[in-house]
Amino acid sequence: MGAPFDFAPERPDHIEQILNGLDRYNPETTAVFQDYVMQQCENQTYDCYANLALLKLYQFNPHLARDETITNILVKALTVFPSPDFSLGLALLPSHTLAPLSTSSHTPAAGDAPLSEAVQKLNILKNLLEGADYAAFWSTLDSDDLYADLVADVSGFEELMRVRIAATVSQSIREVERSILESWLDLNGKEFEHFVGTVCGWNVDGDKIKVPINKDNEAKGTVVRENVKFDQFSRVVRRAFEQPA
Repeated sequence: MGAPFDFAPERPDHIEQILNGLDRYNPETTAVFQDYVMQQCENQTYDCYANLALLKLYQFNPHLARDETITNILVKALTVFPSPDFSLGLALLPSHTLAPLSTSSHTPAAGDAPLSEAVQKLNILKNLLEGADYAAFWSTLDSDDLYADLVADVSGFEELMRVRIAATVSQSIREVERSILESWLDLNGKEFEHFVGTVCGWNVDGDKIKVPINKDNEAKGTVVRENVKFDQFSRVVRRAFEQPA
């Protein structure tokens, strides 16, 4: 059985008390949650349940919303793909943040347009990850200075993303060309060999990278046995010739 959705082993006691009481709906706790988001960014921890609670508070109290905190929550959600956390966060944001910037009928207040642009750019990264287009993910990340600004607060973002990509890759393959994996991880040379060999524990065999067998990438044959008795089959045939009453 997997861990419950609201489980976060590093969650401080005071955050746990807020989430389990009525104060989770109190606008005065917004600042506490915002500080907690920054702690997650700095300490490489993650608490989806608390972050969603903050986005819900922003829904009820839009005047308290902070663009930087919202984008930090989304960036942190990217680091745990392929979980649905990013999409859950999007669902709690104002609809205009995902409307095309050039055609949106929403008249934004000061600061709204930059948030829309940031959210949509992060959504592009999410879609590339979901499509397993990892090389395009890295090239897109490097294509715009805004991306650098968006991920700047999240300590170890690139390393976290490489770990998630590697974990996802290990679930589906046993062997991959070195050049392909280099593009997926945006690494080469000694850095690539260290990450693959030491961090992942995979074997570098010339131009091939071999992934050890695990419960997800092991090919298993399945034998399906149909247990249909003759009398059951005969009843089906008989009913086919019966005249309706």
